[in-house]
Order: sequence, then C-alpha cells, then structure tokens
Amino acid sequence: QVQLVESGGGLVQPGGSLRLSCVASGDSVYYYAIAWFRQAQAPEKEREILACSSLGDGALYYPGPVQGRFFISRDPDKNTVYLEISNLQPEDTGRYYCAARSPTYCSGESGRYDSWGQGTQVTVSS
Repeated sequence: QVQLVESGGGLVQPGGSLRLSCVASGDSVYYYAIAWFRQAQAPEKEREILACSSLGDGALYYPGPVQGRFFISRDPDKNTVYLEISNLQPEDTGRYYCAARSPTYCSGESGRYDSWGQGTQVTVSS
C-alpha cells in the first residue's frame, strides 16, 4: 500500500502563494488517484476535497471557494503530486492532506480513499 508524506505548508501573508508536495513511497503514483483535501481550523468543518489527479480523469477541480486558485500536477519521476495555491486568503487556513485510492479514478468522497498522509499546516495571516 502506498504511503504519503505532505510538505510545503507554512505561514503566508494574504495574497501569497504556496506549492504543497505529496511524496509517495511503497508504490508508484501511476497506479493511484491522488487527491488533496483541506481540514479547516473550525472543528465542526468537514474535510473537503479540493482537487484530484488520476490517469482516468486527468486533473479534476471541485466546486468551492478555492476553484480557480488551485493547480494540481504530478511528477512521476519524483513519485510526487503537487498542489499549487495562489492568492491565499485567511479562510484558506487549515491542514492540507493528500490521499490515494485505487483504481485510478477520482472520487469526491473522503471515505473512498485508502491511504492518507499526516497533513501539512497552512496558515494565512498578516
């Protein structure tokens, strides 16, 4: 089963940009759909899907306030999936997770993903 490790989070000012990385080990990302989720700071907020990359679907972006500001890509040579985030706002603050599922088709439901990373924290504040 694939293992995932996220990195690239941090403190950023409003309007700034980040590139988050999701490095896979134990198997190739080629065989998985890899999605990025966000868990907002408020505990009552559910984990929401942002984008997904798979061989079956290509790159998918899910409706929501982040649409148009996020870009997902994968580098098979580095076994890594990236999420680039632009024009960050305070409401983007949260913990960002990548998750994998097989077969290689995306799903908008977090319960359909089998492997999760530990997440990387993004804080947007001036």
